[in-house]
Amino acid sequence: MSDAIPLFEIPWDERDVRNAVDSITRGSFWANGPYVEEFESGLEAYLGVEHAVTVNSGTTALVAALEAQGIGEGDEVIVPAFTFIATANAVRLAGARPVFADIESETYGLDPASVAENVTDETAAIMPIHPYGAPCRIGAIADVAAETNVPLIEDAAEAFGSDYRGRALGTIGDAAALSFCQNKVLPTGEGGAVVTDEDDLARRLERFRSHGRASEDYFSSAGSGDYVDLGTNVRMSDLVASVGCAQLERVDDLIAGRRRAAGRLAAGLADVPGVEPHAAAERDRHVYQLFTVTLGADVDRDVVIDTLAERKISSKVYWDPPVHLTHAYRERYGYEPGLLPVTEAVSERVLSLPIHPVLRDDQIDRIVAGVRDGVERGRSEPTNARAESPTIEANRSRRGQ
Repeated sequence: MSDAIPLFEIPWDERDVRNAVDSITRGSFWANGPYVEEFESGLEAYLGVEHAVTVNSGTTALVAALEAQGIGEGDEVIVPAFTFIATANAVRLAGARPVFADIESETYGLDPASVAENVTDETAAIMPIHPYGAPCRIGAIADVAAETNVPLIEDAAEAFGSDYRGRALGTIGDAAALSFCQNKVLPTGEGGAVVTDEDDLARRLERFRSHGRASEDYFSSAGSGDYVDLGTNVRMSDLVASVGCAQLERVDDLIAGRRRAAGRLAAGLADVPGVEPHAAAERDRHVYQLFTVTLGADVDRDVVIDTLAERKISSKVYWDPPVHLTHAYRERYGYEPGLLPVTEAVSERVLSLPIHPVLRDDQIDRIVAGVRDGVERGRSEPTNARAESPTIEANRSRRGQ
């Protein structure tokens, strides 16, 4: 067995295999099938929502949520730049323009004040993410959305099973996008869903994923069906949903495993100067889709990464550069550094470490030792651009942290 520690592993058991074999050997309804309906019902019950509409990816879920809200050309959608690029890309794919608001330094989610400053007459939605599996300041952002009469769409791709003040993430906005990509809390390989309590929105989502067709029973009907909206084929297959059903049966155990591993990692790093693990507020729940630390201003992140790599321990930077400074966005919109000071300062100092539900204690201890040694090797006097971080500290001071 390899002694390398990957960023993540996918826990599976006989239930995943049994369901997959059942779906395949049925010999029919591989596209639309009983596992799709079962998975959607399970998601609805778990989150306490009226509707869960599955699609083929988390990115598609974002696009579908925007399309179902009628968002398109001439509209603006407020998003963070400290996120996976799919959040902003989905807005462009729907035909609208992403408008980047800054983040705050506690949760690394959208700063409600920056969101409010960016609302205009063209704002058609606000789409925050819940970074790493913990809530952003979704309550305050929801207040901004309500005060400005703007739809709120949660990008909850990383936060399945997390909650804000006891309320499940994904149930606070008008709709929410979920992701079941292979490294997510509830993995199916690929896949996504949009959840909502709004009946009309759910019907539009169902039509969008099936070419705008008014009925879902195409393969069991003699007719061609009626097409009432513009749509495409982004359905989740029955085979993927079969794995989702098996994973959903034990998702609480999967989350518990992540939280246990994260607790041991955080405890092991507690006395390492210059290493601050990302955490949720006391009343909120972190599900640790990613375990991310913020390195001190005097620590060279590349040295820490190299030290871990030497010990066969994976690590990854999410997200540097932030979206607005990627080539695709700088070239199209002309963004330059300085637009989002907190986002840019945070992105230079974060590092994600291995995390998954079956991470062993000996592996956790190796990770801690690797980070400890990497920080010691990478510590330097704060004389370069990377060491500059007054924006983060000022933001924390301003918010009374």
